[in-house]
Amino acid sequence: MTTATAAAPQKTAVETPPEPIKHISIICSKGSLDMAYPGLILANAARMSGIEATLFFTFWGLDIITEDKVDHLHVPTVGNPSIPIPTWLGGVPGVETLASMMMKKEMEHLDLPTVREMVEMLHDAGAHLFACRMAMDMFKRKKEDLMPQVEEVISAMDFYDKSAGAQVVFI
Repeated sequence: MTTATAAAPQKTAVETPPEPIKHISIICSKGSLDMAYPGLILANAARMSGIEATLFFTFWGLDIITEDKVDHLHVPTVGNPSIPIPTWLGGVPGVETLASMMMKKEMEHLDLPTVREMVEMLHDAGAHLFACRMAMDMFKRKKEDLMPQVEEVISAMDFYDKSAGAQVVFI
């Protein structure tokens, strides 16, 4: 004969709520129009939420903060799997310009600031903007080539020092 034992009530652990994010560091590595906005928007949302924001622009992401390039970013149409056109059509002259104009028009319709305005807003809101030393050397750019909102040109190791304790996002 077996006896059934009553199950003892389970103690539930009291979960500690997660720590709020206090600092976010965003690595911006791509300089196309469609890839400039994610990092800038995330940094803007962080600053609006009282979260410290650090942006590190490397490789083609330098175009986002380079004076003579920031106003001429475009949407790449060749090899972009998110654009619903055949790859060969993306290479036809004028298609990339048309796609860029359409995206800029839609952003204007949504009242989104331009990339230049976003960089200025972030700087004014206290975000920290840095350019990558290695990428600057590789692309033969000087600090004078960058927007004035860029604090300094730093190494990847310096970026890690400035990002101590931060959530790091790579775009």
